[in-house]
Amino acid sequence: MTLHQEDPLPLTWGEKRYHTWNYHLREHFGEKIFKIPLDGGFTCPNRDGKAASGGCTFCSARGSGDFAGDRKDDLVTQFHEIKDRMHKKWKNGKYIGYFQAFSNTYAPVEELREMFEVILEQDGVVGLAIATRPDCLPDDVVEYLAELNERTYLWVELGLQTVHESTAEIINRAHDFECYKEGVNKLRAHDIRVCSHIIDGLPLETHDMMKETAREVAKLDIQGIKIHLLHLLKHTPMVNQYEKGMLEFMDMDEYVRLVVDQIELLPPDMVIHRLTGDGPADLLIGPMWSLNKWEVLNAIDSELQRRNSWQGKFYQPETALSR
Repeated sequence: MTLHQEDPLPLTWGEKRYHTWNYHLREHFGEKIFKIPLDGGFTCPNRDGKAASGGCTFCSARGSGDFAGDRKDDLVTQFHEIKDRMHKKWKNGKYIGYFQAFSNTYAPVEELREMFEVILEQDGVVGLAIATRPDCLPDDVVEYLAELNERTYLWVELGLQTVHESTAEIINRAHDFECYKEGVNKLRAHDIRVCSHIIDGLPLETHDMMKETAREVAKLDIQGIKIHLLHLLKHTPMVNQYEKGMLEFMDMDEYVRLVVDQIELLPPDMVIHRLTGDGPADLLIGPMWSLNKWEVLNAIDSELQRRNSWQGKFYQPETALSR
């Protein structure tokens, strides 16, 4: 992290004005690291009736793991197929096994152990990222995650999406913000890194509501965040909400301004894993501009520079919880 001698003094992480995932990994490992997205064959308590049914209204048939491996294949096969595909673009690097699809702690701990350990055994794997829900963290699973955290590089990614309970009901999230904070606390009691997922553009949310989600996340003891643009996919329950007029797509300029507003509220040490989201082109209903990922990221960089702003410019640590 470099502090430039200007007035005011912008923080930078390499060439960026926010704490990027790539910067963090290179600082931590000293080389290129790939995330290998995997489908472990899980389901979700929001689909099987334990918490609710039908899933979150935005969630795809593949449990938001549309770019993960094919669940018909075993995990080792998935790992090597995706690894080889990535090496066509980048020659060298090591790997984080990313259990992405559905809720990846929603199984008996013995089954989790078998799946996670087989990926850790693969050559070049330096860690795991495990996406799940805060209501899928029973004590024995957390104890196993704590064990993993002692011997490998580990992130647990928790889907929050929004802090607003009215929106949570609309999207059928089936857990409240208090449950989310309890999940974070269970993981942080063992110093496990937590990455929160939030979504911009959810039905009926205003700009101020989305900023409030970022402001509340900044108060939590979390180490990373993924900011997603809502993308509407065919065959999801949210299509019905869209057809009823409950959802309007953000335009790119609006999204860029919002993301920069959110970045300014986040603590400088929080790693930003993602700043937009895209879906499979053949399933995407909108917004179609989301397919231009690099154009969006470049526009965010330009807006930060135009404002002479950076991550944490308006972060208020005195209002945050202990980090």
